[in-house]
Amino acid sequence: MSYRDRLYPWYIIRHLPDAKSMVVGRLRRRNEAEAHLQILKQLMPKASFSIIFDPILDSVNA
Repeated sequence: MSYRDRLYPWYIIRHLPDAKSMVVGRLRRRNEAEAHLQILKQLMPKASFSIIFDPILDSVNA
């Protein structure tokens, strides 16, 4: 994973039918993700979203 990807550990996921999901956004901070999620819910009130944190573990440090 690149250094740039490591800077954005918070993901907003949209839940789709048939147990599928799609990454809608990647953000640096949880409060940014929550604000973005509120806007998405206003724009698409029937869609289902989640915020997840994906910590990056280096194999060198593990």
